[in-house]
Amino acid sequence: MTMIEEITEKITEKLPERVKLAKVEFEGPEIVIYTKNPEVIKDNGNLIRDLAKDIRKRIIIRSDKSVLSEPEETINKIEEIVPEDANITDISFDEVTNEVIIESKKPGLVIGKYGTTSREIVKQTGWAPKILRTPPIPSETVQRIRTTLRRNSKERKKFLHEIGKRIHREPSFDEDWVRLTSLGGFREVGRSCLFLQTPNSKVILDCGVNVAGIDDKTSYPYLNVPEFNLQDLDAVIVTHAHLDHTGFVPYLYHYGYQGPTYCTTPTRDMMTLLQQDHIDISHREDSPLPFNIKDVKESINKTITLDYGEVTDISPDIRLTLHNAGHIVGSAMAHLHIGDGKHNFVYTGDFKNEKSRLLEPSVTRFPRIESMVMESTYGGHEDITPTRNTAEKELIKTIYTTLNKGGKVLIPVFAVGRAQEIMIVLEEYINHGILKDVTVYLDGMIWEATAIHTAHPEYLSKDLRDQIFHVGKNPFTSDVFCKVTNDADRRKLLESDEPCVILSTSGMLTGGNSVRYFTALCEDEKNSIIFVGYQSEGSLGRRIQKGYDEVPLEKDGTTQLFHVNLDVVTVDGFSGHSDRKQLMEYVRRLSPKPDKILVCHGDAYKALDLASSIYRSYNIETKTPMNLETTRLL
Repeated sequence: MTMIEEITEKITEKLPERVKLAKVEFEGPEIVIYTKNPEVIKDNGNLIRDLAKDIRKRIIIRSDKSVLSEPEETINKIEEIVPEDANITDISFDEVTNEVIIESKKPGLVIGKYGTTSREIVKQTGWAPKILRTPPIPSETVQRIRTTLRRNSKERKKFLHEIGKRIHREPSFDEDWVRLTSLGGFREVGRSCLFLQTPNSKVILDCGVNVAGIDDKTSYPYLNVPEFNLQDLDAVIVTHAHLDHTGFVPYLYHYGYQGPTYCTTPTRDMMTLLQQDHIDISHREDSPLPFNIKDVKESINKTITLDYGEVTDISPDIRLTLHNAGHIVGSAMAHLHIGDGKHNFVYTGDFKNEKSRLLEPSVTRFPRIESMVMESTYGGHEDITPTRNTAEKELIKTIYTTLNKGGKVLIPVFAVGRAQEIMIVLEEYINHGILKDVTVYLDGMIWEATAIHTAHPEYLSKDLRDQIFHVGKNPFTSDVFCKVTNDADRRKLLESDEPCVILSTSGMLTGGNSVRYFTALCEDEKNSIIFVGYQSEGSLGRRIQKGYDEVPLEKDGTTQLFHVNLDVVTVDGFSGHSDRKQLMEYVRRLSPKPDKILVCHGDAYKALDLASSIYRSYNIETKTPMNLETTRLL
C-alpha cells in the first residue's frame, strides 16, 4: 500500500459517514481532501485539527468539481455574501484547484469573523475561496506573479503532486547524522549558501551572490563540490529576498533543479523583483549572468510560500518552520526539525534583535535547538551602533543643514527594507513641519518594493499595522513622495535648483541610478551623501565612506575622474542587522540555548570575535567555518 493510500484509509476512518469523500491527493507538503459536501467539514473545525494532528500532515479541504456552481452564479453569490466595504477588485477562477480567487482591498471582510464569510462562500457555491489583498500602491510584480500562477495552475498542480510523493516517501536509511557544508557567506558577507545533508535528505538554505564580487570565483557559491548534485536536492529554503541570499536561486533551475523553494509570500515577491532587476542591470553593463528571466519565472512556479509558525514537511526526515527575523519584510529564521526529534537546527539568516518602525524584533524562543548558524555582519567588538532615535536625529540634522544650503541630499539605499524605514521617518518629520516644503524623490526599485510592502501589511510592525488599519493613514502613500520613472525625470531633477532628498538604489553604489546621481552631485560641496546601510569591501560606497577624495567612474561611455567635494555622512542605527550588543543579547535571550553555534555572514575577524565572545560569555561551543568546510552537527 502506498503512503497516499494509507493516508486516505486513515482519513476515511476518521471522517463522519455523511462526508462524501471524492479523492485525497498530495499537493506539495499538504494533503488535499476533495469532497462533495465540504460544508460538513468546514463547519467542524475540530475535526480537521484532530485529523491533521493524527496523520501529522497539513490538510486542505476542497469541493469536487461536480458540486461547483457556475462562475457567473458564483460571482453573484460572492457579491451578495461579502460586505460592500470589502472593496473587491477582482474575482477569478482556478478550475484546476477548484478555487475562486478574490482580490480585495480589505481581505479581512472577505474572510469574516472566525472565517464565517469565507465558509458561507463554500456552502453556497462549492468553490474554495483564495483571498488576496489588493495593494494600495499597484504592484506590477505582485500582479505578474499572481497572473503567472493562474496561467500555470495545471503545471503547478502536477509539480506539487510529484513533490508531495517525494516529500512523503519512505526513508531509505535509518542512520542518524546531520552534516552542514558552507558553500558561501562564511568569513565574508555575500553569496550566502548552506548545504545541509542527512542520510535521507539534501537541502540548500539560501543561494545568493556577492554583488561586489570581482569575478565568478568571488561572486557565486561553491556549487561544484563533489557531494552536491542538483538532481538529489529535496528543497531550497530562502530566508529573505536580498540578492546575497537569493541572487543565485534561478541558476539552480537553469541547470535542472526541479524541486521547491520555500519562503514567505513577501520574500517570494521581493526576490522576484530583485532577481529581475539583477538580470536587467547585468545586461545593461554587458555582464550577463549564468541564467535568465525564464529561470526566474520557473522559480515562481515552484515556490511554496509559508506563514510564520507554519510547520511543514519538506523531506522524509525534515520539518521546516519559519519565524520572524525582523530584518526586512517577510524575512525568516529557518527551524529544521530533523529525524523526528533527533536534532533541531536553526539558521537565523540576517536578523534584527530590536523593534523598528517597520518590523517587529526577531524571534528568540523555539521549541528545541541543538545547533544554530547565526550571522555576524556587525559582530566585531567595535560594532556598537547608536539608538534608532539618535540615528533619526542625525539623519534629519544632516538633511536640514543641506537643504538650508540649497543642496541636494543623496541617500543610497537598499530598495527593500532600508528604503521603507527611511521613508517612514521622513514622512513623519515632514508632516510634523520639522522638514518644510521638501520633496522626497524615489528612484530605482524603491516604489515597486514599497508597493509590495503595502500588499503584505500583516508582516509589518504592530504600530504600523495599527496606523494603516485603525487610523487609516498609510505613510507609504503620502504625497511627500515623488516617483522618478525615466531619464527625463532624472535630468529635470538634477538640472533644477530645488533642494530635495533623493532615495535611490543601489545601496552600495555598485550600480543602478544612485551612481548616476553621485556623479552629478559629488563635486558640489552644497550637496551631501548619507550612507544608512552596510557598504561591502570593494564597493564604491565603501571607498567613499573611507574618505577617497577622487574616484574614477564611467560617464557618457568614458572613464572620468570625479572629485568628492560633497559632504559624506554615515548614519549608523538604521541597519536591518543586529549590532554587537544586540547579537550578544540575542544569544542571552535564546530559549532554549543551543549546544553549538556556527557563525557566518561577517568579515573574518568579526565572525571570530563574535564566536569567541559567545563562548566566553555563555559557555556554548562555537565555530567559524571557512567556505567549503563541512561540520557534523549530529
